[in-house]
Amino acid sequence: MNSHPKPPVPPFDPLTLLAKIKGGATVSIYQAGQVVFSQDDPAESVFYIDKGEVKLIVFSKQGKEAIVGVLGRGDFFGEGCLAGQTRRLALAAAVVECKILRLEKAAMISLLHNEPEFSERFMSHLLARNIRVEADLVDQLFNSSEKRLARILLILARFGKEGASEQVIPKIRQEALAEMIGTTRSRVNFFMNKFRKLGLIDYNGHLTIHRSLLDVVLHDDPKLKS
Repeated sequence: MNSHPKPPVPPFDPLTLLAKIKGGATVSIYQAGQVVFSQDDPAESVFYIDKGEVKLIVFSKQGKEAIVGVLGRGDFFGEGCLAGQTRRLALAAAVVECKILRLEKAAMISLLHNEPEFSERFMSHLLARNIRVEADLVDQLFNSSEKRLARILLILARFGKEGASEQVIPKIRQEALAEMIGTTRSRVNFFMNKFRKLGLIDYNGHLTIHRSLLDVVLHDDPKLKS
């Protein structure tokens, strides 16, 4: 007896979610560079990215800054308030134009209790974030800056989420990439030119990342040593 295939799961729609909430949720558009929240702001809400990319930046007491995360469509951020965090530990800012859903803490808790599909999506996000943090630590401890750059480009291109052979990402400053991987802009420029010459990436107004860039992360490709 042949079983019927399951119907496809409809995509998560924040506007549908808003209809179920009586207050405590808003959708806003943020322009590139606009701050969503600042470090040490009160932590009172959770955010969901419906469109665009957001970077998380931490500032030291000496004024130094470090990018500790770049998030994209389908990601949550600011969830620390659910675990007792009272102040933001990082600044969140839009990398490109973003459409972001803001959920007050009470509304978020209500959704987690009453909406199983939403709760499952959020738990999947937390698990994926935990795996990413562990991978970031391994990356910083054991990989070269060249491999770290390749990995961050693949993350920005959302490889592994949509299964395409190549992805186009908005233009990002080489200084920002250098901050993410802990090296200098000149080294990033050198590696980017190297990747382009090897056909791993393309510049054409936007940055196109080819799946072949995975070889840099997964293997010691002899071409990279030339």
